[in-house]
Amino acid sequence: MAYQSGFIKREAKKIEAPYFVANMCLTAQKGSPSYNDLAAKYQTLYKTTATKQAFWKKVTPACVLFFQMMLARIIQIKISALEWSILKVSGQYKRILVQDSTIIQLPFQLFETFSGVSNAHTQVCNARIQGVYDLISGNFVSFSIDPYSKNDLSAACQLDIQPGDLVLRDRGYSSFSEINRQIDLGVYFIFRHKFKNTYLDPDTGKPIDLRSILMEKGQLDITVCLNHARRPQVRLIALPVKQEMADIRRMKAKREMKGHNPPDELLFFMSWTIFITNLPQAQADPQRILALYRLRWRIEVVFKIWKTYMGFDKIHKVSENQLRCILLARFIMIIVCAYFIYHPYYWIIRKKHEKYLSMIKLINYLMFNTCMITTAMTALNPSCQNIKRVTEVFVRYCTYDLRKRPNYCQFFEEIILS
Repeated sequence: MAYQSGFIKREAKKIEAPYFVANMCLTAQKGSPSYNDLAAKYQTLYKTTATKQAFWKKVTPACVLFFQMMLARIIQIKISALEWSILKVSGQYKRILVQDSTIIQLPFQLFETFSGVSNAHTQVCNARIQGVYDLISGNFVSFSIDPYSKNDLSAACQLDIQPGDLVLRDRGYSSFSEINRQIDLGVYFIFRHKFKNTYLDPDTGKPIDLRSILMEKGQLDITVCLNHARRPQVRLIALPVKQEMADIRRMKAKREMKGHNPPDELLFFMSWTIFITNLPQAQADPQRILALYRLRWRIEVVFKIWKTYMGFDKIHKVSENQLRCILLARFIMIIVCAYFIYHPYYWIIRKKHEKYLSMIKLINYLMFNTCMITTAMTALNPSCQNIKRVTEVFVRYCTYDLRKRPNYCQFFEEIILS
């Protein structure tokens, strides 16, 4: 430090990119960090000071692009060479992709960018987060941060699919054009039935009366044509549900109609779970179709983890660039925790301790003990001697309790690995 013209000339301090990213990723999990929070955490982690103005200057469109590139690179990294990788024991499908979206509320100042709800009674700015998760590899395939106005149907055609994939998506992603695209690409799919969809008899070309068939037969598994110029053939499967579940569905439908009565036909169909799929009957009977579709729940669990344990929906008054950096940092952290820690330790614990590692418990533990993130990843190195200690900690605090009904991991292994 030198004196010049009565002022103190400070030594230049540079925030290096790896430390900047790590600092943002760790800080962003405990809510929406301010620049002051980032500076304070940086000093705690690296024992050196940097001003909040220095972080403010870093968060630019170029910074957002850098985080996007980091995220893309992390998604591309494979750990399939590890002996516990599920890829070595599952060959029926190349990937099992589940896609869903979640809504987060943003500061209203970002309304022009992200849209939302604005009327005489409500003014809310929202963003729609799309996530695509591969159940086979245990990793996310893609994320997107979209305006609220971009619904699931608009995002459906942007899913990068490959021959041999099995895609599990809700009815909001279903359209005739998307179904044709998946058929053309040699992709398997399971969609929930849309109430207003019309199905045609393959022989006569006339619309089938689904309600009458269900009243007569109670359940079905038939081949039908979609009411589209190409007339693609799909399986239409309907399985009855318990009366309690049907009543819950009807109450939910009435709430969503906000005072209006749902159509009688819609209420009638709520006594069944109805799918359309192109999986051959020889490959999957109706009960297996139902079981496969239940695997889609995994992404709902991940969204719950985001919001409950990783502060994903906590956003204060930020700029668009800062918002995108925070969300991208959170995406990076969920991949680090779920793919690079949960996935390998799941198979280690499954093999050596015959227990099942809970993703919810593990990530909750890691968010309370962030120092274990680096320790757990380093311990996977063959030259490291800490893997036994880390594994014992995870077994003690992060595995499923014994219970009568199967946990998700048991259900997954039964469906996929059997």
